[in-house]
Amino acid sequence: MIRNSFIFLDKISNRREQAIWEQGIEDWDGFLAAKSVSGINAPRKGHYDRQIMNAWHALDNDNPSYFHSLFPRQETWRLYPHFKDNACFLDIETTGYYGDITVIGIYDGNEAHAFVRGFNLDKELLQKTLAQFDMVITFNGSSFDLPVIRRFFGPVLPEIPHIDLRHVCKRIGLVGGLKRIEEQLGIQRPEAVQGVTGADAVELWQRWKATGEKKYLETLVQYNEEDIVNLKPIANTVIAQVWQQVRFGRST
Repeated sequence: MIRNSFIFLDKISNRREQAIWEQGIEDWDGFLAAKSVSGINAPRKGHYDRQIMNAWHALDNDNPSYFHSLFPRQETWRLYPHFKDNACFLDIETTGYYGDITVIGIYDGNEAHAFVRGFNLDKELLQKTLAQFDMVITFNGSSFDLPVIRRFFGPVLPEIPHIDLRHVCKRIGLVGGLKRIEEQLGIQRPEAVQGVTGADAVELWQRWKATGEKKYLETLVQYNEEDIVNLKPIANTVIAQVWQQVRFGRST
């Protein structure tokens, strides 16, 4: 998907990218091999060739930071197939909207890790953990999770690509909150946290602090874990459908 994309080249819009594909130039190799490209003059073609070769070099050297600002924010989902094996899925819980962080959940695709206030919610540990990944994936993270983390901890987030699945889902008509989209995709949560909402998560933390009863904290952590674990099947399903729509004008 990344090597089929030209959207990162200077002044290449979605429409111009489609025009390149329509000429039978399907990927970077095809572009580099083409002696000319309709609508692109020779000096510009040479400039694009250099940009593509730089991107190839970044891929060969496993350098996700190179693509952090290269791809438009609304198109970073195209990087997912290449970097997904070392991506993290992230979600936070707070004391209230834009309040203090109580839990940060990070899922590496195999195992979920909870960073809980008062236990292991530590700036250095969080920074060290995030530094291991090539990509971070959230739901509504560009508006909520990541800004709150920056406010709470400062610059702990690495300069790696970020995919906000809320906006990717919207491109194929999946709208609403995370739980609503899970329902539309047939993803079910365990009975213990079915129906638990973000407002409930705030109350669970308050009850834990007021009573010290671990059941409240355990339910909160389980709720957060479902938030991050379910992002992976959503990403796998939705990103493939958006690509079909963008590349071929159809959904799977």
